[in-house]
Amino acid sequence: MTRPLWAPWRLEYVGSADEQDGCIFCLALEADDEAGLVVHRGTRVFAILNKFPYASGHLLVAPIRHAGELAELEDDEVVELHRLVTQGMGALASVYGPQGYNVGWNVGRIAGAGITDHVHAHLVPRWAGDTNFMPVLADVKVLPEHLLDTRRKLAEAWPI
Repeated sequence: MTRPLWAPWRLEYVGSADEQDGCIFCLALEADDEAGLVVHRGTRVFAILNKFPYASGHLLVAPIRHAGELAELEDDEVVELHRLVTQGMGALASVYGPQGYNVGWNVGRIAGAGITDHVHAHLVPRWAGDTNFMPVLADVKVLPEHLLDTRRKLAEAWPI
């Protein structure tokens, strides 16, 4: 049975993302890792927790260099980005044991991108039944763990 990844509460975020001053990725890189929710810093790419996750452990993987289009990425950035997505799966597997993953890109506002000027990939861990009655009936997400705890656990489990 196919289960949709349905998150109507994100419309408010997508609609107001342009109102924020500065790029969330660039601001996170300027902060310390805990404050910026940075899980791992690579040479050209880094992984950060999504502040508006679909599921606990929802990671965003982005180039350190501010780039708005996939075609702007250099070959080394593309390779490292995909390597970090794979490493993120390893960290998520060791900490949370998800049964699957959604990996994808939302490129452009019409495609659901809340941040349109700094490309990034989504890595979302999935479990059987993780879309339940709470978001469907009450427009509420239940995340069983604080984002800072999730960040710490994943940072510690990140493959070296």
